Amino acid sequence: MHHYKIVLPADLNDYGSLFGGTLLKWIDEIAYIRVSLDFPGQHFVTIGLDHVEFKHPIREGQILNFDCHKTRVGNTSVTYNVKVYGARYNTDSDAILFENNITFVCVNDDGSKASIK
Repeated sequence: MHHYKIVLPADLNDYGSLFGGTLLKWIDEIAYIRVSLDFPGQHFVTIGLDHVEFKHPIREGQILNFDCHKTRVGNTSVTYNVKVYGARYNTDSDAILFENNITFVCVNDDGSKASIK
């Protein structure tokens, strides 16, 4: 699944780069949409992200392309890989600006782990 976001002034820190927490929020939201579509009628919560390391600054006006793919399905959890590419201002459109794996656990109505159906 591909999803796009534009980096606006409100998303920037005082050095003019995208807040890391904002990028992580977008990744969580996009992956949550994907898991909700992949497993309709089930409820999921985020339980973890891999080691987070920001290697490239992302500036105002950049359009980000989020590529989200399921990589693992367990009994109660599912993991997605999310790659973030710059869709604007990049001469190399294949360059990954950020990448991470995010894992969700399936829960029932009382918040306990539940089997993925």
